[in-house]
Order: sequence, then structure tokens, then C-alpha cells
Amino acid sequence: MTRRAGLVRVATLLVSGDLAKAEDVVQTALTRLYLAWPRVRPDTVDAYARRCVVNAATDERRSLFRRREQVRAQLPDVAAVEAPGGDETTMLALLATLPTSMRTAVVLRYVEGLSVAETAAAMRCSEGNVKSQSARGLERLRAVFPARVHDFA
Repeated sequence: MTRRAGLVRVATLLVSGDLAKAEDVVQTALTRLYLAWPRVRPDTVDAYARRCVVNAATDERRSLFRRREQVRAQLPDVAAVEAPGGDETTMLALLATLPTSMRTAVVLRYVEGLSVAETAAAMRCSEGNVKSQSARGLERLRAVFPARVHDFA
């Protein structure tokens, strides 16, 4: 259950703080992981799960442009996962100011604590791109919120 909570946290950060969308993203990712389970090596399960979450978050963002949903009812007051606290709410607001690729790099590098190589594998890009996106993301955060960026790096 703690791994799922970690995936929900990463997904929440990747989809700009929307807990309901994050839970949908994690559910999609876990479904994809289940379907691919016979092909997943035991030593790469965590990396594969993170990759599934990043892909599902990207798919969710893309699908928003293709469909227009209208919310007709309120969501229940009780969340399935504990809502983020004050510090995490601030972090979500900070991350929401970044473009998708920068936010993904910053979340995986500084929130999840992945190495540059692991982040590059999860994002399917070069290590140089990860370093660039991370540095630019932190630079943007420092420009807008200089007092709060120490939370990341």
C-alpha cells in the first residue's frame, strides 16, 4: 500500500495537484503494469511502475484536449487518500507553474529522489535533457518563489 501511496503522490504532482485525476492516473498505470506483469523483470518493477505513471499522466493531459467533460455533481468530501497538507499544497502550487517536462524532471529528481539516469529512463530522454529540465525548472521556481525552492533542492 505504501508503494501505491507513493505512486499517487507522484501522479498528484505530475497532474498539477488534482487528487482525483492522480488516482485515475495511478489506476491506469497499475492496470498497465498488471497486463505487462509477465514481461516485467523483478529488479525493474519500481522503475516500470514509475514509467507507467509518467505515461498515464501524459496520456491524461493529452486526452483533456480531445474531450470536454462537464462536471455535473460534486465529488464526495471523503478522499480515498489523505489530502495533502499545507507544505504539500504549497509544493503543488509551485510545481503547477512549470511546464510538463520541467515539472516531471523536478518531481522525479527532487521529490522521488531518482538519479539523473533513472529519471532519464523514466522520461525516455537523454541525461542531458534531464539535467537541463531540472536546472531550468529550479531556476523558474527560484525566480517566482525564492524562499520556497529550498524544499526541492
